[in-house]
This record gives sequence, C-alpha cells and structure tokens, in this order.
Amino acid sequence: MIRVKTARNKRVKAHLKNVFKGFDFAILNGDIDEAEACLAKAEKKLMQAAAKGTIHKNTASRKVSRMTIRFNTVFAEKAD
Repeated sequence: MIRVKTARNKRVKAHLKNVFKGFDFAILNGDIDEAEACLAKAEKKLMQAAAKGTIHKNTASRKVSRMTIRFNTVFAEKAD
C-alpha cells in the first residue's frame, strides 16, 4: 500500500516540477499568454496535490502566491 502512495506522490511532484519549468520558460521568453496559461495550470495542479495530501495546503498557497507575484512584476514592467 505504501509503495502505491509513494509512487503516486512522486508522479504528482514530478508533474508539478514540469509545470513550474513551463512557467519559468514562458516568463523568460516574455510570452504573457503562455505564462498566464501555465500559472492557471500550476494553481490547479498545486491545489489538487494539496487536496490529496501530497503537499501541504499552505505550501501550495505559498507557491501560487510567489508565482503570481513573479508573473505580475515581470509583465507589469513590460506594460510600462
């Protein structure tokens, strides 16, 4: 039973890392549409992982908050 849960947690965490990489890549390229889509996807996946107990809910909220702040600061500078 523990092996199944461990495998699921590893799979979810690996998927989260891929979503974060996509967000970072979009930020570096300055692609606002892609970054916004990745941010929404990351938020959804983080909250799902928190709901399943893979990560703590405060950790998920903190990561979403930091990504949102990063998104807003990068693209607010470009809008000016």
